[in-house]
Order: sequence, then structure tokens, then C-alpha cells
Amino acid sequence: MMAYTTIDNPILYFSTNLWVADDASSRALTGFGHQPDLVWTKHRGSGSTYHTLTDSVRGGDKNLSTPVNSAESDGSHGIISSFDSDGITVIDGTNATYPRLTFNELDPFGASVGGNYVGWSWKAGGSASSNSDGSITSSVSASTTAGFSIVSYTGNGSAGATVGHGLGTTPAMVIVKNRSEAFAWNCYHQSLGATKYILLNSTDASATGTTWNNTAPTSSVFSIGSTSGVNKNTNNLIAYCFAEKKGYSKFGSYTGNGNADGTFVYTGFRPAFILVKDSTGSGNNWFIWDNKRDGYNVVNRYLRPNLANEEGYYEAIDILSNGFKNRNTSGSANGSQTYIYMAFAESPFVNSNGVPTNAR
Repeated sequence: MMAYTTIDNPILYFSTNLWVADDASSRALTGFGHQPDLVWTKHRGSGSTYHTLTDSVRGGDKNLSTPVNSAESDGSHGIISSFDSDGITVIDGTNATYPRLTFNELDPFGASVGGNYVGWSWKAGGSASSNSDGSITSSVSASTTAGFSIVSYTGNGSAGATVGHGLGTTPAMVIVKNRSEAFAWNCYHQSLGATKYILLNSTDASATGTTWNNTAPTSSVFSIGSTSGVNKNTNNLIAYCFAEKKGYSKFGSYTGNGNADGTFVYTGFRPAFILVKDSTGSGNNWFIWDNKRDGYNVVNRYLRPNLANEEGYYEAIDILSNGFKNRNTSGSANGSQTYIYMAFAESPFVNSNGVPTNAR
């Protein structure tokens, strides 16, 4: 009989981390529970600041930001000088000002209103290796255990090109960003299918297009069209690829009910991170909730990757031992529309020995 999950301790592959800036020129941030390969950070305090994504494949001195569609930025805004066994070491940049407060910079108005940061981190496979599974050779850092890979490749502008992802199983979600030029963050999600895409830096609904060449990913490659955001000739691109792992990660959809006694979404684990987007209507933001910024139900602290806004407060969801339940009436997360989500575990509902974990 197959075990319910192969990941009893999700912190070995994903964690939510909080810290308060001290404006030191160099600082080690620890307690992540793993050596991260992707770190997504956000300054939570007053003012408008970007979400920053940094990974070990591109290097810690290269940042990408939402909600903007800008090309990759250099280390002038702060860097990760090393990806350590239990966290990261960060160095302040020479241009660490609004809107790019990246890792350890104090809010210009003072730490009391803006020294707080959150970082979500994922472990892939460490140093990248060449992958020739696709028609475009890629450089891949992959964890087949956790179902996560970081894929670097150079576009060729040809519709129908394929890129190896190294997961050994079919990705449920792929996020691609052009590093060389200003193009949007394109997302594939299995609930939408390969004929549609949705943009991480936009409030737009999912749209029909040839971004994924109308071809679903396989266990070895994902397909791309000639769209500049995913395949402009000679441009450098990065892809974050995620496959579902029972008891650890889930990529699905649900329909809201517009009621404070909202829709329950079964994940099979107690979530540590939840990303939600209305996929059918325009004008609604992406939302991120996690297990640390509140630390108890109702979870009402949210961040929006399509906006540079500070952290908001809204009675939004309950995080439960086997999923999450909407506690709001907003169309942003619980209207009559259809929503897609990405979620990662704090703890599986049942461990590999078949023993249920405790409810929150």
C-alpha cells in the first residue's frame, strides 16, 4: 500500500519566514529549515514596495519583481550573498529605496512602521545541471521529491519549442518570466489548461492564447509558443515549475459562494502558504495568505503579488488541518466566480505511517 505522503516534514522543502530589518550591511537570516533555492520576499510595512524573487540558478545578485514586468535587476537593490544550509545571507544594496526594499532595509519612515519582512522559500536541487529533454536546452535545479524545479533557458522564438523541467512528473503550475526584457509574468495552471494563460502581475482573468502552444506539459517538458514573454528569440528566461505531491502541495480550483460561511477547499494538508486568483473575472487581485503572519484563525493578513501595496488586513480564511475555508464575502476570493490556487503544507493531514496529524 502506498504511503499517504512521502514528505512528513514539509519544512525541509518549503517554509514561511518572518524577520525584522536591522539595516545591517550583511546579515544571516536563519531558521528556514532547508537550504533554499527560491526565495520570494516582501517588505510588509508602510509604502509601496515590490515582491522580490531571487533564486540560486540565476544567482543571488539578480532579482525579479512583481507587480512590475521589468527585466531582471542587478544587486544594487540588495542581494543574497549565499544560500545557506538553514537560510540566506543578505547584503544591502546601494539603491535600497522605495519601491525596492528587498531583504533587510528599514522603511525610510522608521522600523516601527516598516521593518517587517516575510519570505517564502522553496528547496529545489541546488546547483543546476544541463537538461536536453526539450528542443531548447535548459539548465535545471530540480527536487523530484518535492516536485519543484527552477529552469533557465534561452528563447528561440519558434512556436512549438519544448523545455525540459527535470521533475519526472507532469507540472501542475509553471510560472515564466522573461529576464532580458519587460514582459509579463505568464502562468500555466492545470485547472485552466494549456489553451489559457494568466498573468501574475495583473488583475486580468485567464485568457485564451498560444503561450503554451495549446500543448499540456509532460513528465519531461513544457511547451511554449512564440510569445515574447515565454520565448523571445535570444532572450534569457526563468521558469518555476511545480508538480503536485500528496500531503505537501496542491494546485486546484474552487467556486466561491459569497458567504462568510465560505467555500471549503480540501488540500490534504494544513497549509503554510496559499496563493489564490479569480480566473474568470477581471479586476480581482491575487492573494497570498500564510501560517506565520497571523499564526491563528481567522487568517486576515494578506499580500497581493500584482500590487506593491503594504500588507492588508481582512478576515479572509481559516487554515485547517486538511485545507482552508473562506471566511469572507469578497469577490476577490469567495464570490460566485471560479478561483485557482497554489498551496504548500505546514503539515500533512496524514503522515507516511498513516497517523492523522492534529487539527489546528
